[in-house]
Amino acid sequence: MDGNEAVDRSDADRRERTDQSAGTDDDSSGDAAASTAGDERADDSDGSMPGVPDPESAANDVPEDVQKYARFTKMDGAQYDRVNEFLRDRTYITAREWAIARLCSDFRTETGVEMTKIGENLPELVPFMTDTYSPQAVNQARSSFEDKVRTAGATFLYGAMCDFFTAEELDDVMYEATEVAKFLLEVEGVDLSVEDELEAEERISSVMREVREASEELRAEDLADGDA
Repeated sequence: MDGNEAVDRSDADRRERTDQSAGTDDDSSGDAAASTAGDERADDSDGSMPGVPDPESAANDVPEDVQKYARFTKMDGAQYDRVNEFLRDRTYITAREWAIARLCSDFRTETGVEMTKIGENLPELVPFMTDTYSPQAVNQARSSFEDKVRTAGATFLYGAMCDFFTAEELDDVMYEATEVAKFLLEVEGVDLSVEDELEAEERISSVMREVREASEELRAEDLADGDA
């Protein structure tokens, strides 16, 4: 994802923008608008150039945990459109939903998620995000991510249980899904040990066995009802 490829501007997932509509998806209501860096303007009275923030002052305003945040460093130089295109080819989520879901996980506290900190420091935290977001926009992206995960899960399980796929085909689907998920985790900088990977694969395999058994039982019941 080097950001050098052109992207069709008609894609449903719009590019990260620098206007007031940043932070919304095509499937959102548009109520959650992102704040922009341009809202913080320099004061003419101090002799600084209007609209140009003081770099040293801006650096001092960045919280320490944000400065030390090491996720997504492998994405330095990547452009939002290119990341979004990559995700749309392989997943059901957008680039902003991916980034904010990870941030909401990492900046979760005992009392909730630090929405304001995430939104105000988004460009500092994720290289391919160029605008700040309002807390409402962060929450909307997180909610959209959760909804899509649930919807994708229901779709997959239905496909697995409706006898559309063979057991071998389901194994292929799970293998491809696992490889994509592992790649995204690696890009985020997650250190996934062999033990953790094997444990995750075993949990997935266990669920798949239960799904297949339930599917076989349902088909058996249907056949029995048909013969009655």
